[in-house]
Amino acid sequence: MSSDASAEILERLYEVVVARRDERPEGSYVVQLLDGGWSAIGAKIREEAGEVVEAGTNESDSAVAHEAADLIFHLWVGLAARDVDPREVFAELGRRFGIGGLAEKASRGAKKEG
Repeated sequence: MSSDASAEILERLYEVVVARRDERPEGSYVVQLLDGGWSAIGAKIREEAGEVVEAGTNESDSAVAHEAADLIFHLWVGLAARDVDPREVFAELGRRFGIGGLAEKASRGAKKEG
């Protein structure tokens, strides 16, 4: 799959989540999560992150991909709850590109102290 197709899937997923948020169809899992607030959304994000770790430790590559997809979906619900467009996340990743992880982390610590 091309990077354009992958980006399109992520964009389409966010559009669907936002549509559920705004249209509030009956029986929607997204609406149920949103109605639960950040405690429900955060619990699902933590649960799915744990399942990614568990799959990475003990399961097949396809299981890891499955769990990662669940994590991304729930993260997108969280972003929609806060009205944060994924393009903001992509821009932040782009800003960090080429900066070593330890250097980037250190720069965040310096910002918090200052």
